[in-house]
Amino acid sequence: METISGIEIYPVIALLIFFLFFVGLVLWVFTYKKQTLNELSNLPLNDGKNNEETNSNRSL
Repeated sequence: METISGIEIYPVIALLIFFLFFVGLVLWVFTYKKQTLNELSNLPLNDGKNNEETNSNRSL
């Protein structure tokens, strides 16, 4: 590795890419709508009837 010139920049670039990805992910998670998160978290507990009622309420 010592014979390859310019190779020391690749770990820095990889670190920056991963860091920016995770910062973006954290920002996206904290700015997500709480109502949408509640609806998504209740999906496994709902049966088909509740989902149809929720969908019909959205169109109003």
